[in-house]
Formats: sequence, C-alpha cells, structure tokens
Amino acid sequence: MAWTLFSVPSTRRNDLDIVLKDDQLSRQSQKVREASSAGGPAGALYVLLEGSSEAMRRADELLGAVGTKLPPAEAEPLYRRFKEEEESASAGMGLFFTEE
Repeated sequence: MAWTLFSVPSTRRNDLDIVLKDDQLSRQSQKVREASSAGGPAGALYVLLEGSSEAMRRADELLGAVGTKLPPAEAEPLYRRFKEEEESASAGMGLFFTEE
C-alpha cells in the first residue's frame, strides 16, 4: 500500500479538512495528529494518507497546496511510529474484548 506524510500548519486546518473530503482522498486511510505529540513542531499537524498509488499522487497534489510533504528521511520513522501506535491500540482493544 502506498502512503504519503505531510506537515500542515494548524492554522490551515479548515483548508486541510476540505482537501481530505476530496472524493478520491476520502476513500483512503487518513490519520491526522498533532505534530508535537510525535516530537514535531508545535502548531503543526501530521497528515498520513495510505491507499492506492493514484490516490497518493492526488494527495501530493492537493496537500501540497496546504502543507509540506516530509522528506523520506523524516517521514519513514514517523510512519513506523504511527503504525506501531496503531498496532498497540489494536492489541489493547483485543485484550478488552477477549473472553475469559
């Protein structure tokens, strides 16, 4: 699955919300997090989209108007961190629903 990761100023949140409602992007996996919670700058949001290669090209085009695509050296460790958090959350929910 292809993915892309952007940094968007918090002041552009309304513009970001409009972009994420795009017909093609709205059907992809979207995660928006405060950058400061992941060790990034205060006043910024990290936006992770995962999906088809075509949709990621569209995301690069639309998100480029409201934020900055993170370079691979910065994006890769953040992507791994987001995936680890997602897996940890899933494991925790599994414990919650496990019968004894």
